[in-house]
Amino acid sequence: MLTAAVATAGLTAPAAAPARAAHAGHAGHAGHAGHAGHTGIVDVADALRSLPGLRLVEERQDAGPGYRHFVLGLRQPVDHTDPAAGTFEQRLTLLHTAADRPTVLFSTGYHAVLTPRRTEPALLLGANQLQVEHRFFGTSVPAGRPGYAHLTIRQAADDHHRVVRLFRRLYPGAWLSTGGSKGGMATVYHRRFHPRDVDGSVVYSAPNNVDDRDDSVHLRFLETVGTAPAREAVKAAQRRMLLRRTEMVARYEAWASAAGDTFRIVGSADRAFEVAVLRVLFMFWQRATPDDLAAIPGPAATTDELYAWLDTWAGLPFYADTTARRYIPYWYQVGTQLGYGDVPTAHVADLLRHPGGIEARVFVPRDVPMVFDTEAMPDIDRWVRRRGSRLLFVNGAQDPSVAEHFRPGGADSRVLWVPGGNHGVDLANLAPADRAWAQDALLRWTGAR
Repeated sequence: MLTAAVATAGLTAPAAAPARAAHAGHAGHAGHAGHAGHTGIVDVADALRSLPGLRLVEERQDAGPGYRHFVLGLRQPVDHTDPAAGTFEQRLTLLHTAADRPTVLFSTGYHAVLTPRRTEPALLLGANQLQVEHRFFGTSVPAGRPGYAHLTIRQAADDHHRVVRLFRRLYPGAWLSTGGSKGGMATVYHRRFHPRDVDGSVVYSAPNNVDDRDDSVHLRFLETVGTAPAREAVKAAQRRMLLRRTEMVARYEAWASAAGDTFRIVGSADRAFEVAVLRVLFMFWQRATPDDLAAIPGPAATTDELYAWLDTWAGLPFYADTTARRYIPYWYQVGTQLGYGDVPTAHVADLLRHPGGIEARVFVPRDVPMVFDTEAMPDIDRWVRRRGSRLLFVNGAQDPSVAEHFRPGGADSRVLWVPGGNHGVDLANLAPADRAWAQDALLRWTGAR
């Protein structure tokens, strides 16, 4: 759930849409925003500078043929219901090809990614792509110490709404939205509150934790995923790591000391280590492929091998302050609205020292108040089930993140599954019939066929 990149390799797209975009670029139109009355064609950079509240930070010289890559800043309200609460600058990136092409709104759910990577919908359609950094992540943070009271799914959805309304001045054609993992969640929340902003949405690997008090679905999933020997091998590795806690934590502390890092947020290296061991069960099954099963450390594994495996799958730097500080907004959202699935612990209960397990409160400074909103996710789920139209969900059957998944009930929506797929699935991994339906849906929603 912490990595939201949408893989694009291997997608077979009809030649017509991308070819049209490439031709426009070679003809000189890719650098233009479109016609502006009697003044002729306006360069897209000038058109961007003319949009109210938008700052052109830089044009990066790394876009592919037929595209231009811009880093932008948009002045947004801290509180969309109260103009007096101030503003902040939200980071955006734009991959522009032509004003008459469709536009894809891409939500990361986290920090903006500055590499010019096009999502599958943008590749398939030869579309412009507008990426939105989530509020309170990266550089999109109000000045001073604003607290997190305005870090809500509705405020973020309103951010996206203002982005779409503004950029429709340059891109009046069809719009799609997309995102993976937490970015997929943000895509759904935007549609819930502003359902007509875009013509359809492609959502990858998005969790739907309707009732955070009931983790039975996630627990059952983790007790049945994969094969019984593989599940037991991961659990046995967890026990071995905890039994070698002294050596493992010493290595962890030595790494932190060398890196100049600390554990003030989580509390100690010992607690951070225990959290990583607990989370590795989820993280392994979230990303593992069949080739990874044979590499689960067995009874003969050395402490170094156990430590390296834990670092590979649970990401030990994630729990030390340098990285943990960047993800406080994520854990705040988890602990106030999004919720999070639990993991089985009975097999290691006798070796645990720290209460709270993997609760979000562990990752948020104690002076930040957190009150969980029990109505937020049920409201989203009801809307998706009853009214969520033109929603395409793409999930991996082995991914514990989607053990509890969205079930759209509106028109022209579907959930498509990749058998054996993990958290990184994409349209290219679908069975041929499902992939054909998905690609046809994108073309249908945008009027490209």
